[in-house]
Amino acid sequence: MQKITHYADISEHATEVLTLPFDIRQKARFKTRLDSGEDIGVTLPRGKILRGGDKLKTESGTIVEIKAASESVSTVTTTDALLLTRVCYHLGNRHVPLQIGSEGDADFCRYTHDHVLDDMVIGLGAQVVFEQAPFEPESGAYASGHSHAHSHSHQGEHSHSHG
Repeated sequence: MQKITHYADISEHATEVLTLPFDIRQKARFKTRLDSGEDIGVTLPRGKILRGGDKLKTESGTIVEIKAASESVSTVTTTDALLLTRVCYHLGNRHVPLQIGSEGDADFCRYTHDHVLDDMVIGLGAQVVFEQAPFEPESGAYASGHSHAHSHSHQGEHSHSHG
């Protein structure tokens, strides 16, 4: 079994692809299979989240590109910036990992599908679409790690209690 132990430069040409869901891309150590079917062990420094497009290097020098797998997500799309802000606020207040972006003429937020959260978002006046899509949530203002062409949140961590 090959092992991945290093990050590669984003400009390197990959000859293998590794498609992973977000919950696995958060881990530093795991065993899986490359898209080609070859078993692979991953042991990386802790503290970084793998993003679609990241490149890794095996011990033998093979470059592997990370691809974000399609997952069950809920997507809120709107042209109403205030409504989207309210939705993101309420989801963020519940510490829900969120992907925030734009597609076409509308902005969106996306989170791992959860019918309770969907009901809350609908209650705020937004429409929710359940779909299969890659999930690339914001890393947060205090996250360590590298980035390439990903937007970053300016939200900070804070302490609070729920009454």
